[in-house]
Amino acid sequence: MATEFEELIGFLSSPSPQITKAAVDIVRGLTGSEDGLKSLAHYANVVLPSLSRLLAGPKEVSEPAAEALVNLSQDTDLARKMVEMGMVKIAMEILYKPESGISKLLVMLLVNLTQLDAGIASLLQTEDEKMNGLYVMKLVRSFCRSSSETSDDPFEHVASILVNISKQEAARKLLLDPKRGLLKQIIRQFDSSSPLRKKGVSGTIRNCCFEAESQLPNLLLISEFLWPALLLPVAGNKIYNEKDTSKMPLELGSALSIEREPVTDPEIQVQVLEAIYLITLQDAGRRAFWSVNGPRILQVGYEDEQDPKVMEAYERVGSLLVDNSGTEEPSTEKSN
Repeated sequence: MATEFEELIGFLSSPSPQITKAAVDIVRGLTGSEDGLKSLAHYANVVLPSLSRLLAGPKEVSEPAAEALVNLSQDTDLARKMVEMGMVKIAMEILYKPESGISKLLVMLLVNLTQLDAGIASLLQTEDEKMNGLYVMKLVRSFCRSSSETSDDPFEHVASILVNISKQEAARKLLLDPKRGLLKQIIRQFDSSSPLRKKGVSGTIRNCCFEAESQLPNLLLISEFLWPALLLPVAGNKIYNEKDTSKMPLELGSALSIEREPVTDPEIQVQVLEAIYLITLQDAGRRAFWSVNGPRILQVGYEDEQDPKVMEAYERVGSLLVDNSGTEEPSTEKSN
């Protein structure tokens, strides 16, 4: 004889919309507590497919179903089961249906699933050569088209997906492929007012720079956008003089010659400094960095910095430039 819990799960597949709605609301509520999650985990093989089928339904059932799946996917074992049952493909297909009203929740679900290697592989479509990269291209396009100026930005959390997937070499090569131009599109989002978007962009750039040894030409191909994204967050608060800006690309020099809103998030600052470090490990990367007057920017930014971790990241780049430069380097010691 079925228990009350088993009956509840069975109601998720009821032919009656009212019963299904009541059941999915109860299940969503259960996912909000640790005990509820544990209970549902025992029936994962039934609960997860039932909830996934509801994602394509009307919003009154698809929304609570999506919320329940987001909560359940925070458990690593349950997230792994979702990936195995093809949840990435299900989420992507529903995400791009015109009538879908749960875009933000589906993106958040993908954030959780791409914390697993298997989830990343599924999103990259590594097993299908013809489709490889299509999902990522769609997400990047949506990320760059959606507005961060509204309170409801359905694709804002794509920023976190990009950071997750760019931890893998296959994704980094995809993002750096000049024919696709994905990283170039992503970098432009660094101007967003959304802290989540900015942090996602800086984290993605930093991860992609781990390919600097083999992919430096492709990184420098987008230097017009790359250097401002990497250097403006660590340029300090000062307005730079004409002598300094005349040695910089126009976009970078123009931004530093006027008053600006400084980036004060230490995480973003450390990420861009780590990216600079990875680029300047390469001879051609160091030459490119000197060509935009990068050492001077780091010197000025370092003088105003107070955060110990950010200062350490500045010093790491500075020591690399000193060790590998045959010319005299601007000091990274703070002036009194």
